[in-house]
Formats: sequence, C-alpha cells, structure tokens
Amino acid sequence: MGIRAIVVDTAGTTTDLNFIKDTLFTYSAKALPDFLKENESNVLVDNCICDVKDIALEPDADLDRVVEILQQWVEEDRKATPLKTLQGLIWKQGYARGEFTGHIFPDFIEAIERIKQSNMRIYSFSSGSAEAQKLLFSHSDAGDLTPHFDGHFDTRTGNKLFKQAYCNIINTISLAPKQVLFISDVVEELKAAEEAGMRTMQMVRSQDQRTGSHKQIASFEELTF
Repeated sequence: MGIRAIVVDTAGTTTDLNFIKDTLFTYSAKALPDFLKENESNVLVDNCICDVKDIALEPDADLDRVVEILQQWVEEDRKATPLKTLQGLIWKQGYARGEFTGHIFPDFIEAIERIKQSNMRIYSFSSGSAEAQKLLFSHSDAGDLTPHFDGHFDTRTGNKLFKQAYCNIINTISLAPKQVLFISDVVEELKAAEEAGMRTMQMVRSQDQRTGSHKQIASFEELTF
C-alpha cells in the first residue's frame, strides 16, 4: 500500500526550533499584557482568558495574574490550547506589521513541490494552533506556501504524544493508516503515530538529537516515497 499523504511536524522538522523559541515565543510573551488589555472584550480572547483561569484553578484571577500565568506557560512551553490560540492571534499581529517572517528550512520548501507533483496530500500537525501554522507558512521566507497544504492539525485534534490524535487525523483525511507518513523530530510523537498504524520517519537535523528506531533522514532532500 503506497503513501498517499504526508503529515509533517513544524518545530525542528520544517522550521528551526530556535526561531520558534527566540522569535515567536519571545514576541508573544512581551506582547501579552498589552494584547489582552486591548482585546479582552473580544469573544475569542475572553474565552481564552476564562480557560486559563479554569486550567490554573484560579477562577478569581485578575487580568494581570492571567498574564503572569500565560507568560509562565510560554517559558515552560506548555501545550495549553488557550495559550496556543492567543499566541496565534499575537503572531498574526506581528506578521501583519512585518516584524518577522516565518522561517522554513529550504529543503522543505523544495520538497513541497516534489510532494505535490507526486499527487500526494500534505498536512502539518503542531502543538501551535492551526491558525499559527497557516501564518507561519503564509508569511514564510519563501512567500506563501499554504496553497501546497491540504490541511493543518493542532491540539484540538489531540495531544501529539498520544495515539488517539493520530487516529483522529487518519479518520479526518479518510485514508488507511499505512497510506499516511508522519515526519517529526520527536521520538515520542513518532511512537504514538506508529501505534495508530501510520508510517513514520524521524527528522534528525543535529548530532545531539535523541533518536529512536524509526527510519531517519537529515533533510527533506533525502525523502523518497
């Protein structure tokens, strides 16, 4: 059974983890106080604020305390959906103002063309919101890459470390598990995808990276179907 779709991780696989941490995370942490004060009447932002209070078990937290919680979560790289949603909204602001562009590894940019020419679908799966993924790829160093994608998955699909998230992706795209290849730099994510029946491949871009038993590539240039 041949591969008909490829699902790619973002940080460490298609984009440099340092860009996520040093540029995007730093920008969102600094922008959070003003952004929440200016947009707390927005329904989506208000819902996120309420969700933060629920998760932190601090129902009476004021806005300053919510900011403190969120900034701590940024530092910890918490995979909390309200944080990821707010980060996506803040990054949209930063991209629109031209304060940064989305870093994408050149080998992935080149590979997208080959993947589409092979009549395969391509999806991204990240702990960052689907909206944040679209922003990253639409404002990339190489321009708008989103027309090449067939969809984007985030934590609303499930936790990336658990099998169910990958089962949900398989059900959503209506393919057999062995028709889907998942590429990530994280061993635990690959294990979960494998448990769901997907084919897996580990992206190993640095020598000190922890590796597992999955087939490995150091660049999308090595990707064969």
